[in-house]
Order: sequence, then structure tokens, then C-alpha cells
Amino acid sequence: MTEVARTRERHDRLRALRTPRHRSTGALANFADSFTALGHLAYEGAQVSASVTDLDSGESLLAIDERIVLPTASIGKILLLIEVSARLTERDFSGYGILDKTPRDAVGDSGVWQHLQAPSLPVADLATLVGASSDNLATNVLLRQVGLQAVRDRTESLGLMRTALLDLVRDSRGPDDAPQLSVGSTAELAWLFAALARGEVVDNLTSSRVLGWLSLNADLSMVASAFGLDPLSHRGADHGMLLVNKTGTDAGVRSEAGVVRGPRTAVAYAVSVQFSDDGIAARLRVLDAMRTVGFELLEYVH
Repeated sequence: MTEVARTRERHDRLRALRTPRHRSTGALANFADSFTALGHLAYEGAQVSASVTDLDSGESLLAIDERIVLPTASIGKILLLIEVSARLTERDFSGYGILDKTPRDAVGDSGVWQHLQAPSLPVADLATLVGASSDNLATNVLLRQVGLQAVRDRTESLGLMRTALLDLVRDSRGPDDAPQLSVGSTAELAWLFAALARGEVVDNLTSSRVLGWLSLNADLSMVASAFGLDPLSHRGADHGMLLVNKTGTDAGVRSEAGVVRGPRTAVAYAVSVQFSDDGIAARLRVLDAMRTVGFELLEYVH
């Protein structure tokens, strides 16, 4: 009960409307640097997409090919977390129900469960691992429990037409597998985070629970690298900043979506880049451009 109360309190802080301070023309970020930085990536051959909206007014602040569909890697796991949270709300299964990992669930890369001795964990703990470390093994076990089709049905019920979790997590993808773990448009991803912050995804409790899981995300390497937050501890407000985000990383893919509130206002954002990851320099240029977006988000909300 204590954790539920904390999650609800955090959610209420995120969605609470605040009266903005006066913003002069000079103080208001116009996202020109973001447009330029992402434009340079596009000029080099990358596919870029970005969407930023004011959480309180709904005003679009930045839109760059925001409706195109790009690979989003692990960001699609949000859709799984929404389905799991909705089932907990509907009491379809207990958050304390124990799920076992099996050999067919085994997968490497992100996550910590593969390195732990525990053969079984409660549903809610698995969702926490997905939110905190994008845990691939926990993702596959949860997907085996709820089914990929149920996640797709839930996604469609939310009105998302360009965003989807396509498959379970695999160490390698063959010709018969989906080419990507997930895809999405930044317009829909920014909308999804705004809806979560407003408690509009299924219902308030379901949204709050998903926000609680995602608030543990330790990956602040992309857009959120500009916010100066502690990657391992940022659930509470820090210098007036409150962040919930999810990232996706794959070969030639960097994507992030989230919601950030500052002392002045809040924004929902999503940035995706698909690029030729043929060297460290190319990768660093992408991360620098995403960090530039983060700096302008910081300027806007702070």
C-alpha cells in the first residue's frame, strides 16, 4: 500500500497544473538548435523524427516528420507495461503472481534478471525490471504470460496506428522474424506519454502504475542527458525537475520518449533517429543532437 501511495503521489505531481511564470520572447525556447542539429543528421543520411508538445496547453512546440514510422527498439515495451498494468487493475492476475523463466525466454543484452540466481519473480517485480533496466528476459516472460496479440489489441484500443510492439526480444532476427522489436511515430509516442501523465491511458490507476515503473529508468544517455539528473535516483523532484522516460537502443537506432516537468511548465517529447552506425563518430553525432533537444527542453520547462 505504501508503494501504491507513493506512485499516486508522484503521478499527481506530474499531472498537476501550474501557473507559468511570465516568459519573455528571449526566455522562450524556440527549438531552433534542435531543428538544426537533427537537420544535420538528416543531411548526412539519417532518418529523424521529433515531436514536442506542451503538456498543459497541448501546443506543438517541435514537429519534424513526426508521423513517419521508425524503429524504436525497446520503447515498444511501454505497450507491454500498459497491458500488464491494465490486467492488474482489472485483477486478471495478481501482481504477486510468480512467473518462472524458461530456456525459451532466454535472451541477452539489457537487463539484470539474466545475471540473478532467482528462477522466478512476481509479475509486478518483472514489470519493475522492465521499467528500470529495459530487462529483456523479464519482457519475454511477461509477453509469454499476456500474449503479443493482447498487447496489439490494447495498442489499437488506445488509437495508436503507427506504434506497435512487433515481437518478443531475440538475440538475432531471422528472415521469418519481425525485422524490429518495435516501431513508432514520435507524434504518437509524445501523445502516449502526455496521456499517461494525465491519467488517461485506460484509467488513472493503470497510468500511475506504468509511470511508477518507468520512473526508475536508469538510461539517461540521450535526450535526458541534458537534464543533469542522477540516472539511478530521480523519482523525486530535483531542482524542480521531474522526469519519466523510456529509451530504445539498437544497431543504428536511438529513440527516446518521455515527459518532463520543470518549475515553469511541462512537456511530452519523443525523438527517434535511424542512422548508419558505421563508427563511433556517427553514433556520437546522433547522441549530441538528441542532447541538444534535451537542452532546449530544459530551457523551456525551467
